[in-house]
Amino acid sequence: ERVALLGPHGAGKTTLLKLISGALTPARGTVSLNGLTPGSISKRSLARTIAIVPQEFSVPFAFTAQEIVELGRTPYLGLLHGVRADDRLAVEKAMELTDTIPLGQRIFNELSGGERQRVMIAMALAQEPKILLLDEPTQQLDITRQAGILDLIVNLNQEQGLTVLCAIHDLN
Repeated sequence: ERVALLGPHGAGKTTLLKLISGALTPARGTVSLNGLTPGSISKRSLARTIAIVPQEFSVPFAFTAQEIVELGRTPYLGLLHGVRADDRLAVEKAMELTDTIPLGQRIFNELSGGERQRVMIAMALAQEPKILLLDEPTQQLDITRQAGILDLIVNLNQEQGLTVLCAIHDLN
């Protein structure tokens, strides 16, 4: 499915995404994924199931766009194993889907807002999740870049069969 979670700033959209992803534990009530609470699932298993693209993502070092996308493979890397062929393929596929291959060797912090957003989505896709959570993915983007990101989300849902929950406050 593809679901938009709508509401004004401060309504709790981000909090709900954090509860679903297991980053927060509910004070009351429950959140479950296939009958299990996120807290009862190992972090590695949860990261292989759910990927989240946060509102803000800061990178304190001069990582390239490709290095950022490669971070999405963390749930699959063994303690004593390096990047394997299937990891490289997942990164390449994610970058292809998001049209970020041409950005691969550029410094992430030097990319435009729309380019950074596509790289962050590629990082999430490299996790090969079943569920993609996006928190305000079009925030601070011009109308053309907003349309591009929303088209990408639709395509990921329809063509890749990815379940998408997108928190957004802009009804347009």
